[in-house]
Amino acid sequence: MFDFVRRHTRILQFILLLLIVPSFVVFGIQGYDQFSEGRDSVARVDGQDISRSEWDNAHRNQIERMRAQMPGIDVKMLDTPEVRQRVLEQLVDERVIFAAARDLHLTPTEQRLERLFKTDAQFESLRNPDGSVRKELLAAQGMSSAMFAQRLSQDIAMSQVTSAIALSAFAPETVARAAVDAFYQRREVRVVRFDAREQLGKVQVTDADLQAYYDDAANARRFQSPESVTMEYLVLDLPSVERSISIAEDDLRKYYSENASRYEQAQERRARHILIKAEAGSPADAKAAARRKAEALLAEVKKSPASFAEVAKKNSEDPGSAPNGGDLDWFPRGAMVKPFEDTVFVMKKGEISGIVETDFGFHIIELTDLRGGERRSFESVRAEIEAEVRKSLAQKRYAEAAEQFSNLVEQEDTLEPVAAQLKLTLRRVERFTRDYRPAAQAEGAAVLANPKLAELAFLPDNLAGKHNSQATDIGGNQMVAVRVLAHQPSRRQPLADVRDAVRATVQQDKAAKAARTEGEARLAKWKAAAPPLAELPAAQTISRARSQDLPRPIVDAVLKASVDTLPAWIGVDLGQDGHAVVMIEKVQAADAADTGPIAQVRQQYAAMWAQAETEAYRAALRKRYKSEITAKAKAAEEPAGAASK
Repeated sequence: MFDFVRRHTRILQFILLLLIVPSFVVFGIQGYDQFSEGRDSVARVDGQDISRSEWDNAHRNQIERMRAQMPGIDVKMLDTPEVRQRVLEQLVDERVIFAAARDLHLTPTEQRLERLFKTDAQFESLRNPDGSVRKELLAAQGMSSAMFAQRLSQDIAMSQVTSAIALSAFAPETVARAAVDAFYQRREVRVVRFDAREQLGKVQVTDADLQAYYDDAANARRFQSPESVTMEYLVLDLPSVERSISIAEDDLRKYYSENASRYEQAQERRARHILIKAEAGSPADAKAAARRKAEALLAEVKKSPASFAEVAKKNSEDPGSAPNGGDLDWFPRGAMVKPFEDTVFVMKKGEISGIVETDFGFHIIELTDLRGGERRSFESVRAEIEAEVRKSLAQKRYAEAAEQFSNLVEQEDTLEPVAAQLKLTLRRVERFTRDYRPAAQAEGAAVLANPKLAELAFLPDNLAGKHNSQATDIGGNQMVAVRVLAHQPSRRQPLADVRDAVRATVQQDKAAKAARTEGEARLAKWKAAAPPLAELPAAQTISRARSQDLPRPIVDAVLKASVDTLPAWIGVDLGQDGHAVVMIEKVQAADAADTGPIAQVRQQYAAMWAQAETEAYRAALRKRYKSEITAKAKAAEEPAGAASK
């Protein structure tokens, strides 16, 4: 079975590659035909159930992948009803595509798989020079050759179901241009805004309004206080390990002696030179002539050293330094080409070198000054050495300290003795929530904002037990342990506590409604009898590419509006911001600057058409294989995480 995989061995990178293919986003290693028939079904495809546990696992796997790709991502952005619903939709699509691949007999042959691996550029990084793959990589993923062969074969089969549709999209120039012109069409408009802010001072809010808003079930979640805890916590990190380390004076001096060269100030030299150009690759006779000229100038400056600068001004062929008498200013090691540097850094002050040949030609060098090279005293670098040694020892001892920290946290009933023994700071935080956001300058802000700390604090066992949690690695050489002292479940806040917020919301709602009423009345009036243009704002030309800073709802409404008769009048609800009335005066063709070259237009149009056809084909497959999301799938609309509790 798939002898190529047994003969060779290629895998970890290949597996990583497959993980980005949609057909493997959810399922893992098990074959697609081994669908479980969970009693708690959330969807059904081709007579097979998708269970809630599969859905939860798929959602959890997606979160972990995103965490790995973007370590700083806020997990709560991924644990939402919308994301969960998309995961379920994807599960259904994958099962549908698998069923289609099976019925269409698209399973590739072993010969095709082998040819694909050997010739496809995407696998180049996975192939050894002899065509084999590292065997240990397959074992590292816990996969046998047969499992891998099945997975690869299924992936290729599934990709063929929709690839033929996507690759068949064709975009004739005239059709593509017409479609894109329509999409980027421009419209000249006059926009009148009815701002809710202007109504705020005019609306009245009564106590009855506040009570009605507070009692409305639709607003209940707005008044829920978040679940929170009061807790103590300890952090073990490299700085805390450093503080526990004592270093003998003799050890510091020994380190200073062993690394003496590090405490020497870099020596710099100042020189001037005369260059006679003879670049690498120059003809032999040209080089010989250049050398003879350099030797003549060398004899001249040797005879009269004081004339070096003047001779350099007149004869040096280095345009950068010749006007300054050949002066090169101060330079350290590494700033000059090696033959030049090797000569300068062994010369004495005032000495003139012999002929020095480099890739630039022939040089005559005079060392005019030198500085640096002194060693800093031990006393001046003692603090620097101690910090460096302490940090190095802390990195070596951190693993041992982390093990000790874990053991003590587990053995003790509270965190106080752990803090005392390891000389750690025991901190306390009130009203710590799952999405706690401390001030950037607050003590321990980075730890408190770490999502792993929230996960630890709100584990059911830690909430109920009032004992030390397990020591947990939160990344960045940091271990943390918490002890929950009090747990405050989420509760509905009394109206008295949220009265100001309710008043502001009700006032804003009333102001928006008043602005909308005024806008709708003005629209009806202007439709009946258009006002003089002088009474309206100046015209603006907008398109999907150029919104002129207008709110997106206005742009979308303008571009969707019927323009069979001009001018056309429309009203646009701006929600809490108010209302807008728009007069559409003219319709103009797309600007070529927005659409781009025709080749680009055709490519974009073909891609959009391919996507549309693929979606349509996928929808048809869903019908063919009788896929449905059952009533239980509506659990995705529950508060994030409810389904997994």
